[in-house]
Amino acid sequence: MHGYSDHKQDHLKRLRRIEGQVRGLQRMVEEDKYCIDVLTQVSAANRALQSFALALLEEHLAHCVAEATAKGGPEADAKIKEASDAIARLVRS
Repeated sequence: MHGYSDHKQDHLKRLRRIEGQVRGLQRMVEEDKYCIDVLTQVSAANRALQSFALALLEEHLAHCVAEATAKGGPEADAKIKEASDAIARLVRS
């Protein structure tokens, strides 16, 4: 079971909203909307994705990483490294 399983439907609803934002961006470009208006919507979509990523990361840490660290051993080290790498990717994006 994945850390996000308990909130899967909420996550899917959130991702559908983000998908709608991106489709809206396509429409704006097709309709030759003003650049700054498009950029404003790009910023909103990016913030929505970042918020989703942080929620998913939080669940991963609370479930997957916590479970592995409770067991200890090489799996715990691997999960911590994996989480650390994911955090680094999020910070760089």
